[in-house]
Amino acid sequence: MKTRTAFAVARLGLAAVGLFALIGYFYYTLGVASFAMANFFSYFTVQSAIASVAVILTAAIVALRRPIDPAWLDMLRAMVTTYILVSGVVYGIIVWQSSSANYSIEVPWSSQLLHFVIPACALIDWMIDPFKARLPWKYLGWAIVFPVLWLVFTLIRGPIVGWYPYFFLDARQVSGPGETVSYCLIIVAIITGIAALLTWITRLKRMPRHLLPPWGSAL
Repeated sequence: MKTRTAFAVARLGLAAVGLFALIGYFYYTLGVASFAMANFFSYFTVQSAIASVAVILTAAIVALRRPIDPAWLDMLRAMVTTYILVSGVVYGIIVWQSSSANYSIEVPWSSQLLHFVIPACALIDWMIDPFKARLPWKYLGWAIVFPVLWLVFTLIRGPIVGWYPYFFLDARQVSGPGETVSYCLIIVAIITGIAALLTWITRLKRMPRHLLPPWGSAL
């Protein structure tokens, strides 16, 4: 139980850091001339970070109350971990491309926490956690539902408000709709790949099966 408590405390700390980073990122974007409240909350990074804080906090509370995690919670953890990892990967690629295209992107401390530090910590938590349930492969279908809905919403909203959270979603900033579609397919593929990796991790060395909750068990 001491190990379980340590995981709970670590998750409480990670959730606090996530909330701190979100507040810091919000105040940073206030200084941007094009800032708009609706646009801020339209970023995939922001939405996935908010969800991750809620889920990690829930996981911390459950860790203090139960010896093992219910499978539904581990599915949510896998989802938000996938999303924040994807945010970090995509953001890292954008920053890397900017350096090769002779323009720079400022990366404030809050952005570094949201895109790199928190995803890395969440991944470590997932990898070393011995109390997580074995996820079924059909989970992968659920993992891409939110990102696909977000992409559809963003592509519909973009022309209406004249703003896109990421340049590659705006056909005017790339070679055309074809390249935008290609980027979207790549993102979906990355999400599916990371979700598959996290699912595979749950099938490695495990606790005795009788100690794990059955899929679909309730809290």
